Amino acid sequence: MPSFDIVSRADIQEIDNACTNTRKEIEQQRFDFRGAKWTVELDKKEKTITLTAEEGGKLEALKETLTKHAIRRKVNTKFLDFGEADIAGGGINKRVIKIKDGLEQDIAKDIVKRIKAMSLKVQGSIQGEEVRVTSKNRDDLQIVIQNLNASDLPVALQYVNMKSD
Repeated sequence: MPSFDIVSRADIQEIDNACTNTRKEIEQQRFDFRGAKWTVELDKKEKTITLTAEEGGKLEALKETLTKHAIRRKVNTKFLDFGEADIAGGGINKRVIKIKDGLEQDIAKDIVKRIKAMSLKVQGSIQGEEVRVTSKNRDDLQIVIQNLNASDLPVALQYVNMKSD
């Protein structure tokens, strides 16, 4: 029976590259950051990016530069959950960006509900951090992919393990 899996996996290496490119641009090309204290730190274990800067305007510029480089690296910005800016100790502004990796249960349930609402002969089942979709008809699977791509979900989706028996 034909099937595929719906996943949401962030490419941490590409996000690391975007952080590195952001640092390089700020160091080499941004004169408004000369002599200013700022950081762009990626924690791969915690899956967070921490931006710090002396001023709120510089913090916003760091966020925009990181977003620009993520888009250039073909990282969907839906993987980045931009938290609120906080004032840390010493007057330093800080923003923690969480990297969304994997489908959360409520989003997976929403995807299964959307699949059932399509009134096709397809079956969606949650398996950990992914959703497996099966059907006797391959064309129905293609319709599911098209409808999910057209829907406005808060996460980026990838379709893997396409099997046709």
